Amino acid sequence: MFLKNSWYVAAWDREVSRNLLARTLLGEPVVLYRKENGTPVALEDRCCHRHLPLSMGSLENDFLRCGYHGLKFNPSGKCVEIPGQDGVPPQARVRAYPLVERYNWVWIWMGDPSKADPALVPNWWWADHPDWVFARPDRVHVKCNYQLVSDNVLDVTHLAYVHASSIGAASITEFPGSVEREERLVRFTRWIKDRPPPPLYQRAGGFAGNVDRWQIVEHTPPCFTVNFAGCKDQRTKIELNALSAPTPETATTTHYFFGFVRNFGLKDVEIDAICSRDMVKVFNEDFPVLEAQQRMIDLQPGAPRVDIKVDAAPLAARRMLEAMLAKEAG
Repeated sequence: MFLKNSWYVAAWDREVSRNLLARTLLGEPVVLYRKENGTPVALEDRCCHRHLPLSMGSLENDFLRCGYHGLKFNPSGKCVEIPGQDGVPPQARVRAYPLVERYNWVWIWMGDPSKADPALVPNWWWADHPDWVFARPDRVHVKCNYQLVSDNVLDVTHLAYVHASSIGAASITEFPGSVEREERLVRFTRWIKDRPPPPLYQRAGGFAGNVDRWQIVEHTPPCFTVNFAGCKDQRTKIELNALSAPTPETATTTHYFFGFVRNFGLKDVEIDAICSRDMVKVFNEDFPVLEAQQRMIDLQPGAPRVDIKVDAAPLAARRMLEAMLAKEAG
């Protein structure tokens, strides 16, 4: 169901603190916290004694004590103390997950720990670059399968309808797009030439007339997508990249982590509001659509569907993920 040997976003760095954070990731209960030196920890959120969630316990320095019978676990998941007895059985432990902090996110590896290479975290360098600003909205809990989210960000044609009042424009459907597939990447490209900018981009760029606009989407399975978007005329150019990392919670629910990086108006309060507030509103327009899709899929799981031209990129991404899942399953 899920590709385990991959990094996923578990939380924003600001969510992980000395307070225990319970979160279900890829169908598994996880508890996150920080050690006293600030290092994040992720453990299986289930005591190995009587299965009480460890998130219902308490921190003692860098150790987590179960709130039921007081078993005490170190950050590697090993039980180091059981009140009322001298010895600790060697099998008394819970799983600890590899973590990496990057781009203001805490990334978790749910598969084989020996394969947890930090170099496999997506290279979203804009989020750390001084010439770019990163808007970091809160996680959104979406009641749909995470692949529906990935389909949605790969299919930019829907902007003309779902986002008509913000970043959509009827001209989108006038210009065909192209799909390229690399070893672990699907890329969709569309150029919209000499057309009026959509409302939100007009506000951000203050364009006097028509613009050339681009929609370039790069997707890396299982769930990482960058939407490169922007407009330019002879005087002005604006670039805004949307970073999407939907992490599966269950088969029908998703933790949606996303953010926006831009290289214009770095100290402009109004532009910052557009990118951190108005772009979030744009993404919010998608959620009722995605959740309605999931409800119909649950209601009629075997109902036939028709694939059309705009599905080329999402279908290519799904096939790539299916091949990776088959390889992981052996």
